[in-house]
Order: sequence, then C-alpha cells, then structure tokens
Amino acid sequence: MKKNNVPIKGKSSFLLSLAAGLILLAGCSNNASTPPPSTVDSTAQKPVVTDPLPSWNDGPSKQAIVAFVHQTTDSTNAAYVKPGERIATFDQDGTLWVEQPIYSQVMYCLSRVPDLVKAKPALKNMEPFKTVMSGNPEALKKLTMPDWEKIAAVTLTGMTEAQFATEVKAWLVTAKNHRWDRLYTDMTYLPMQEVLRYLRDNGYKTYIVTGGGQDFVRVYSEQTYGVPAEQVIGSAVTTTFKYDSSSGKSALLKDPKLMLNNNGPGKAQGIQLVIGRRPNAAFGNSTGDQQMLEYAKGGDGARLCMLVMHDDSTREYAYGPAEGLPDSKIGTFTQALYDEAKKSGWVVISMKNDWNTIFSK
Repeated sequence: MKKNNVPIKGKSSFLLSLAAGLILLAGCSNNASTPPPSTVDSTAQKPVVTDPLPSWNDGPSKQAIVAFVHQTTDSTNAAYVKPGERIATFDQDGTLWVEQPIYSQVMYCLSRVPDLVKAKPALKNMEPFKTVMSGNPEALKKLTMPDWEKIAAVTLTGMTEAQFATEVKAWLVTAKNHRWDRLYTDMTYLPMQEVLRYLRDNGYKTYIVTGGGQDFVRVYSEQTYGVPAEQVIGSAVTTTFKYDSSSGKSALLKDPKLMLNNNGPGKAQGIQLVIGRRPNAAFGNSTGDQQMLEYAKGGDGARLCMLVMHDDSTREYAYGPAEGLPDSKIGTFTQALYDEAKKSGWVVISMKNDWNTIFSK
C-alpha cells in the first residue's frame, strides 16, 4: 500500500497544535482490567499500604487523593462506587510526562522526514521537505501552516496501522529528551505513576485521554503507564479497510482525514464515545483539559478533579501564564483556568511544593 502524501483535510486543532509545536521548535535554540461485579469490594481484601504516594509531600493535594479513594471504595460510605463503575481519566502531555520544549509526537514527525526522502528521493527538492532536511532554523521559521500540515500528514497517515506502530516502536527505542538525555518513555512523572497504580489497586480502571494521536500513544501506553491500548482515547484519523482475498489478509489504512479531535470539548465527547460513563476522577494540566474536568465534576457523588501546575523551573519547567508564570503555547495554563479550578473545587497540584520527586531514578 502506497503512502498518501496529501495534507489532512480540514482544519483541526490536533494538526494545528502539532504544526504550532513544529514552528516553536524551528525557533528554539534550544492492566488494568475491570474487577468482576461483586457485592463485596474485592479491594478491601488487599494488604494496607502504609503510604501509596511516597513521592507526594503531605498536604492538601495528597490528602485529596487519599480521601477520595477511601470515600469511593468504602462500602459503608455514602460516596461508595462499585468496582465495575470506577473510572479515572488522565491527560498525557504535561500530566503524565514532560511536554516541553516540544511535544514528543512532533519530534517523531520531524524524525520521519529523512526516511521519507530516502524512500522517495524526489522529495529532497520539494518543499517543505527540502527545508526540513536543511536543518536551517531561519528557513524553518518561514514555513507556512499548510507546509507543516503536509509534514504531519505524510508522517502520520498513508500507511497501515500496523506499519505505523512498527515505525513508532523503532523510534522510541532511541528517541531521547535532550535536556535529560533520557528516553521519552523514561520522562514520566513518578508521582502520577503512583496515582495510576493507587487507583488501579483500588479497583479503578485508568484511561489516558490525550489530545495527541491515539495510535501513537497506544504503541507504548501499556509498557510505560500500565494502561492497555484499548484504554487510550486520543485524536484519530479515519481508516480504510483493505482485504486481499488471495492471501486472506486484511489491514486498516490510515487516511489523511480527521475523525476525532480529542482536545477541549472533544475529550468529553471521546470519553462518552469510548467509555460511555463519566469519569469519577480526571487529571489534566492545561486549557485543553478543562472540559474533561467539567464533564467529570458534573456527575453525581464524589468527584476528584486535579490540574498539574508546572512551577518548578529547577527540576522541570515553569510555565502558565497563571499566577505570574511564564506564558507558553505548549500546555497553556491560563489564569482563567486557575480561577475556574478554585471556583469549582478542583485541586491545583504544585509540582514544586507537592512533589518531593519528579522522575524515577
């Protein structure tokens, strides 16, 4: 099956965010299975863990998580939630792993261009691939939005889902965050990994709900987070079913047309489409997660909504612009979002004050 080199049809904040990330880069110098239904809470039979969240400092944020779990898993509590109905959703970029200075998926797109040019030498003298191959930051800055959409289209579509997964796996083996010289899959936040495990240990089914590419995140979600591929909801393109009657083999070809823009309101829509149930807990870090938290909070019973604030420039990054932090087009956390969180009873996690450790050793 030949790769399709046409741009993805229609405007989408998913592609635009990828393209915006590429533009920023150009200017940089720089299993969880659901427990079987039971009248007895199976999690109550587990050994008591002294501190399920050792990377969290004692304080309101940690207390809110522990209190929520106790309330919703204690069968004598009015807020009790049956094991099969316990759902928690997590944004990925900036919530579970590092998103600065550029989204990892954008780096993947750029890394694929040389291979595409090698396979099709004619692209070497065609824009925008000629400019990408030059590595000239000034030239990259001058590329247009349609140019960046072409880059995203040829690197994310035009192949079968299986071929795409193979390419992503190969990239992840060596792709590193340059600041820490560590694999991207090693750049997850230990405190959030503890929350994922703590919730699963108490009968919660954990989902990743990302604005990034669904097929991209599904490649590594289970190994990296313990979240199986079927519990990843992300932005997705349409596919075309292909069947070879002579061999009996079938495949899905990734088309350059957006099907689900899983960002902002799209996160709530994606949750309903895939899960069919409001999450009891939702975790995010930016304006793109607001509607997911609002959707979770709008349900009955105990709800936990949390936003990670990046306010630690020494151990990670500091950006907002909420509370006077530096502005950022990546993972924007506005003052309006901060004010809404305080008004709605969401918990704002301070990376600087709430986490005693950020990354695994």
